[in-house]
This record gives sequence, structure tokens and C-alpha cells, in this order.
Amino acid sequence: MSGPLSGVTILSAEQMHAMPHATQLFALMGAEVVKVEPLAGESGRGGNPRFVDRDGREVGSTFVRNNLGKASVALDLKSPSGRDLFLRLAQRADAVTENFRPGTADRLGIGYEDVRTVNPSVVYTSISGFGNRSDPPSPYREWAAYAPIVEGMSGLYEYTRRGDGPPLVALAGALGDTGSGLYATIGTLAALFERQRTGRGCYVDVSMYDSMIALADIVHVASMGTEPSRTLEGIGIVHSFRASDGWFVVEVVREPHFPRFASAVGHPEWTEDERFATRAGWDEHMETVIRPAVEAWAARLTKLQASEELARHGVAAGPVNTASDIRADPHVRERGFVHEFTAPDGSREVAVVGNPIAFRREDDAAESEVPSWPLLGADTDRILSERLGLSPDELRTLRDQGAIA
Repeated sequence: MSGPLSGVTILSAEQMHAMPHATQLFALMGAEVVKVEPLAGESGRGGNPRFVDRDGREVGSTFVRNNLGKASVALDLKSPSGRDLFLRLAQRADAVTENFRPGTADRLGIGYEDVRTVNPSVVYTSISGFGNRSDPPSPYREWAAYAPIVEGMSGLYEYTRRGDGPPLVALAGALGDTGSGLYATIGTLAALFERQRTGRGCYVDVSMYDSMIALADIVHVASMGTEPSRTLEGIGIVHSFRASDGWFVVEVVREPHFPRFASAVGHPEWTEDERFATRAGWDEHMETVIRPAVEAWAARLTKLQASEELARHGVAAGPVNTASDIRADPHVRERGFVHEFTAPDGSREVAVVGNPIAFRREDDAAESEVPSWPLLGADTDRILSERLGLSPDELRTLRDQGAIA
């Protein structure tokens, strides 16, 4: 794909979600991303749900949604030949990325110091649960880290807990992976920009735990003396309400906005009612007065119609969408943000999201290309011959040795 990062090469030893999400953003912005996988494929290919790909292998949703527009090179990094090929590719890369458990890349001989030996100005980015190179190391450095673990540790789940009940876990979308992937993208871009100015490489160390602490923002909330599970109480109307076909969300957090809300839902008299003169009053009478009235008003409307009517009055509102709603949403369709494929085995329609960052230039033609995900090892021969000059005989020998696939 073309884009602002055309000409940038990323070599990534990655799996599952966090780093693949980061490097997919690079690919969608025009970089060439060379994804290095084990000979049997990285673990994300085995996620559920799954379908049979064009090469007859099963491929899972985690892999499909995080690997659009990448090249796949299958190497056995545990073999001397596979490690040597990786380092030779790294010598020509702008950035090298990985999300193994701490210490794994070093044991394989493809860690930062190994890569820096062959490419002194490399930008090397790692994502791990609790950081790779902190001194002293995190007390949790050896813990296995998945998105729900760091989400819970960050305090995010405290926002879902009420009273003595348990918090909701794994809210949606593997935020711990996606969030750390976003920070890895930002850090790598910053390091590449610094290298452009100074010629110096950099090690970028991203902790999933740190990323989720930053996203959850519970530390700031607690420092203000507020329990996280009660942060919405007393700040205004930040609630969901039922319509004829589902739910919609409203936010009214300033007293001057309340008359617009009251008028929109057919109760302009509320503006003269002392019970609703303050945000505390709105909260006190939410379940006894405001909610019943709003939901009676919305009972004849769809959730989108209710949101549109509130928006017409200058009130912030929006429908609580299902996945089907999002795919049919006119905003999403007009911006071409969700791409749909028929699974190669014909079993289903597969929807994947594109790049949320839209680059607009006057001289740009409309982008019609929709990148797909790579078959396992589909680009091994091409990359190794183009980048390293390997001959067909050399590739055949490496394949016979089990170093490539």
C-alpha cells in the first residue's frame, strides 16, 4: 500500500495481538512489514472463531484482524540458519519489533544487542507484560501477561464494579493488547524520527501494564479522593436509556446543558423544577423521575432516532451499537472503514476494520486497494531472494534443512 510510511521496512517477530496490532498500523500507513513466523505459524493463527484459508490451513480471527497488508516469512529461529537469516534481514530493516516474553529474544540470539551488532542505528521495539529492560526489573517481569491481566491490574475493572460485587472482566477488544500496540507504534515512530535527525538508534520498551495504567487513568481519579466505581455519580447525566430497539447513551454534565436535554425529551418544565437545579439533583432523581420519563419518550423511537433528536437539540448522545449496527452504520460505510471479505472456504463473511487514521491530500486518488492477510510463508522465497540475494538452490537447501518454510 502507498502511504506516508512508504519506504520504511519493519521486521517483526510477533504473535497474537499486541505487536501485530502495532505493525498492522505501520502496514496500513504504507510501511513494508515483514512478519517472521515459526514454520507452523504464529499462535494467533489458531484463534477462534476460524475458517479454512486459501492454502487449506485454518486461520483464526485474531490473526486476520491484525495482519492486513503484511508479508509472511516462515523461519525456524531456534536453528542457526534461521537466526542468521533473521539477523541478515534485520541489517536492512528500519525497525525490528518483537513481543516475546522477556529474555526470549535474547536467548534466540535476536535481541537488541544482537541486532544492534549488525545494524547500529536500528530502532528496536519490544512489547511485554511488565517491561524488558528496566533497572531494577519489575517484580512481575516473569509473569505471563494477557490483556485481561493487565486490564485488571491497571484498575480498569474497578470502573465496572458496584458495591461488593465482582468486576466485569475482559470488557471488549483486548484493550491491554490494543493499547500497548498503540503506544508501541507511537514510540517506534518517535524513535524513527529521532534517528532521521541524529542518526542514532534506540530501544523502545513498552509495558502492557504501564500502557493500561495510562489508559485507565485510575491513579488520577483516586488522587482526587474519588472511588473509581463511583466516578459517574454526581457528575451529571452519563447514562444509557432504553429505546424501542435497544439502548442509547446521553451525557449532560453542565447545568446550562440541562434545558436542552429537558426540551428534547418533552419536559421543558424541568428547567423550573428545583429538584433538577443541580447535578446532584439529577442523580438523586434519575431512577424515579428522569429515567422513566426519558424512556417513555424514547419508546416510540429507535435508538438512532432518539440520538438524532437529542443531537438536534445540542445534547451529546449516541446509540449503543451491536457489531451488525456498526457494519451497517452510514458513517462507517461512507468512510470505508470496515472491509468485508468472503472467507476462502465460503463459510462466512469476514469483516475487519481498516486504518482509523485518514490522510487527506488534494492530489491523492481514492484508495481502492483492500489489503488481505498473508498465507503462512507466502513471501519467504521472495523476501529472502530480493533482500538477501539467495538463489533457488540455496532456498531449497534451507527448506530441506527445516530452517524455512
